[in-house]
Amino acid sequence: MAQDPVCGMDVKEKGSLNLEFQGQVYYFCSFRCRDAFAREHSLSLQNNATCSAGGKKPFYRDKVFIVASVLASLIVFSFFLPLLSPFSKTFFMYFKTIWWAVALGLLLGGLIDYYIPREYISLTLAKPRKRTIFYAVILGFFMSACSHGILALSIQLHKKGASNPAVVAFLLASPWANIALTIMLIGFFGLKALFIIFSALAIAIVTGFIFQFLERKNLIETNLNTAPSNQEFSIAKDIRKRMRKFTFSRKEILLQIKGIYRGVVELSDMVLWWILIGIGLASLAGAYIPPGVFNAYMGPSIAGLLVTLAVATVIEVCSEGSSPMAFEIFRQTRAFGNSFVFLMAGVVTDYTEIGLLWHNVGKRVAIWLPIVTVPQVVALGFIANKIF
Repeated sequence: MAQDPVCGMDVKEKGSLNLEFQGQVYYFCSFRCRDAFAREHSLSLQNNATCSAGGKKPFYRDKVFIVASVLASLIVFSFFLPLLSPFSKTFFMYFKTIWWAVALGLLLGGLIDYYIPREYISLTLAKPRKRTIFYAVILGFFMSACSHGILALSIQLHKKGASNPAVVAFLLASPWANIALTIMLIGFFGLKALFIIFSALAIAIVTGFIFQFLERKNLIETNLNTAPSNQEFSIAKDIRKRMRKFTFSRKEILLQIKGIYRGVVELSDMVLWWILIGIGLASLAGAYIPPGVFNAYMGPSIAGLLVTLAVATVIEVCSEGSSPMAFEIFRQTRAFGNSFVFLMAGVVTDYTEIGLLWHNVGKRVAIWLPIVTVPQVVALGFIANKIF
């Protein structure tokens, strides 16, 4: 299996987008990554005979199609099987609650994906200053990808020289504080969702500062990929340069719309099937698990918080997929802090994330992540249960 040189994600070589450059074949997870690679190396895709898209994946193998088909089948069968009727009703309740948030989030994600170059991210995350942590958190807010997609991007930032504390702060901020998911959470929880967003940002900032301290004391690894940054490069000047090049022609506008649309489609391929899985799981839980079970084991207590933390650690669901389940916990128990813990635990205790940090960033970085973050998550969850 090859690795996308732009975002760092693993890519199956057979049937994938590929591009030959200087005698080596590179494979890409998406057109956006391939085009970014081509721009970086001044390659012309139109005139390059060695560029190919590979075989197109059949629609019936698409993850969104598979998950949507399973859910649609259950809904259709619910008209004939009374046993499935509660599932159907709960599913449509969720769908009516968040469809607009998902659509708006995907659109904003496409805009961000098209207009914010990855170079801006890489150039601001290497310096060992406190402001670097704030930059990492802010940039994480503007990234629109699920937690699994953010993992690949975080490792890529590490390879490009971002400091380890900045990588950790970015990793914590992105899944729960990005714009697309903010809108989705507001669709579920209303203004209470702002507590989740600001708490996620606070945890990311505090953890980043702690990791900077650990790095100074040589208690975690230092990123050996860090190199002196280009002091002559200015993001503000680059933005002005891009704006001067932009022309309000029909061709240019259509090109921009096409680029945004491609970003929306690629983001949909990444997160939409997770959202559908999350809604399906939440609908099953809401329809068939008695409320007493939630109240008995996930109530607004320290024991309930710890049980919620343990459940979220075991469940391997993308951040967007966890949101419906978190709302179901709140709907059943009214314990908002438990919902917050369920969401954050998917980032701070996820074995995929810790394993990836262990093998790519540093073993001590991976070990310190839950040690530093879990107490913060539980404490804020306890506070949330007292406030809401």
